[in-house]
Amino acid sequence: MAVLRRRARRGQGDGVLDDPLDAAQERRVRAVLALGGVPQADLPDGVQQVRLRLLERTASGREAPRDVSAWAAVVASNLAMDWHRARRRQDRLGERLAALRQSEQPSGEETSLLSLAVAQGLDELPDAQRQVLVLRFFADLPVRGIAEELGVPEGTVKSRLHTAVRALRARLHEDEVV
Repeated sequence: MAVLRRRARRGQGDGVLDDPLDAAQERRVRAVLALGGVPQADLPDGVQQVRLRLLERTASGREAPRDVSAWAAVVASNLAMDWHRARRRQDRLGERLAALRQSEQPSGEETSLLSLAVAQGLDELPDAQRQVLVLRFFADLPVRGIAEELGVPEGTVKSRLHTAVRALRARLHEDEVV
């Protein structure tokens, strides 16, 4: 915290805080991210994440790392791994959704009407409820997996699922679809 106060005092004249990473450290972070397979377009976001984590660490009262350059490189490496995990998750989700679309569904007016009503019902749900409903029933993730992915307790996921299913069911009955 004292480091941030000193930097804020030094920057008061021009209204700009000192950058927690110098140019050499930023180049090293970019290199680690690039070597980790992060696309060129995502490198600036990765550098910002490293800066943010360094500022958060300092603001939380923990000591600044002894070797900021080494610490930043490790954080950048972890960010690259997180980027790949997220990409794999997205790819798997895309594959599952594609498989669902390709599976043989009975076609006809009733199916089209039901699909349209479900889509409209999903659109009307709050984002958090729609998210867990899609992850649970369309992506076929277990409650525990959804909780881990979203960083919320399992009970929260269950509650959101219950509320979302109840609201969607009510909407479908209201529209006399089911």
